[in-house]
Amino acid sequence: MGGSCALVWLKRDLRSADHAPLVAAATFDSAAAIYVVEPEWLSSRECDAQHVAFAKAQVAVLRETLLARGMPLLIRYGSIIQVFSALRRELPFHVLLSHEETGPGWSYKRDRDVASWCKQIGVTWREWPQNGVVRRLKGRNGWASQWQRRMNAPILPTPSRWSGAKGLEAGQWPSVEIDRVISGDARPLPAAGELSAHRTLRSFLEWRGARYLETLSSPRSAPAGCSRLSSYLAFGVISLRQVYQETDKRIQALTSQNDADAHRFARHLHGFVGRLHWHCHFIQRLESQPSLEWRNASRSYDGLREDNFDFTRFEAWKHGYTGYPMVDACMRSLNATGWLNFRMRAMLVSFAAHHLWLHWREPGLHLARQFLDFEPGIHWCQMQMQSGTTGINAFRVYSPTKQQSDQDPRCEFIRRWIPEFGTSKYPRPMVDERLAMRAAKQKLLAVRLSDRAREEALDIQNRHGSRKHRARKASSTSTTKQPTQPDLF
Repeated sequence: MGGSCALVWLKRDLRSADHAPLVAAATFDSAAAIYVVEPEWLSSRECDAQHVAFAKAQVAVLRETLLARGMPLLIRYGSIIQVFSALRRELPFHVLLSHEETGPGWSYKRDRDVASWCKQIGVTWREWPQNGVVRRLKGRNGWASQWQRRMNAPILPTPSRWSGAKGLEAGQWPSVEIDRVISGDARPLPAAGELSAHRTLRSFLEWRGARYLETLSSPRSAPAGCSRLSSYLAFGVISLRQVYQETDKRIQALTSQNDADAHRFARHLHGFVGRLHWHCHFIQRLESQPSLEWRNASRSYDGLREDNFDFTRFEAWKHGYTGYPMVDACMRSLNATGWLNFRMRAMLVSFAAHHLWLHWREPGLHLARQFLDFEPGIHWCQMQMQSGTTGINAFRVYSPTKQQSDQDPRCEFIRRWIPEFGTSKYPRPMVDERLAMRAAKQKLLAVRLSDRAREEALDIQNRHGSRKHRARKASSTSTTKQPTQPDLF
């Protein structure tokens, strides 16, 4: 096969529009795209059947979209170096095109291996960012401006045609065993494909988001009032830039109207834009410090919880039998549906970390498997922030009793997910709320006031702390304020 040849490596960027590697592939004499089902992903402790099923559905839709324009999408199973080495015997590509990825430890190691392999055999690997995360960032000063420039950049159109490589085996998802795992998971999945992602965005911008900031905290109102884009963003079915620019257009249209309700709607969407910024802010932390996945951000907190892990408490927490109705209803709901609003996610982590005094790693792995929208950078940084081990953030100790009073005063959500609520079958609280909260705060504060923790906090703030900024909108001079705490959409 003569002429220039490129391979587009698809990972968590399962779309055809605003896709720099696919745009670049159109300039080659021949090209193919590939999605690799990696055993390292399937065996990782954060992977779940719902993740595999959702990815499989997205790949199927994308394969049809690309093939209609001449681009074959190959599916292969195996470790990445073995797959690429075998494929080069069929398709002698000399350029590998992909997006940058900020993933868990196994993917970080995988990318390092790919870089070494490419260098060894003479393949040029070109990577592009697909959000506001900056690779090899030296410091946070000016990061917000870089984020804004990326969000304002033009949307990349899907090429009308590719010179797709011919005669390649298309491949399928591997083994009956994987299909059996997927079929055994009864959790509902969002509809697959870019059109579905954009329909979800449009419904949010046209009407569902009208009371976004008022609805996002309660598990009763959040399922309809939040954007519900987080799973599509986590798998790259829609780009963050697309979401940002469509939201900005809607804000401008609303603010141009001489109508109080329209202006109120715009204010809610401004809050949503702020959360798009926070989305990248937390992924940037993991990009800059991959060890945040498994090690305390502030090492002063090492040993505080790790040696006292109570597996009985952990099992009760992860199955929703702690005796605290709001905690248990949220966990059961999450386990059944794969989604939960941010405030209730934060409450689950806070309760595990403070009331049950569990180190964040094992609870974090359970939640990673339950969240269909698992995004490693957001997830692990939030696990640490809500557990009080970042060294720079305020302690967030959520009272489950207060959250029940504030977010579900009539116990409608609780009764939906805990049918035995109010009967003798429902367990008594496994800890005393006030005593547990007081003990946790005292232990955390004792560490924070130490000289070592104070010194660490300065370094952590310089490395990861947010900076005050006034982010200019794409086509107006108004500003977007950062929210007091991030949301997972």
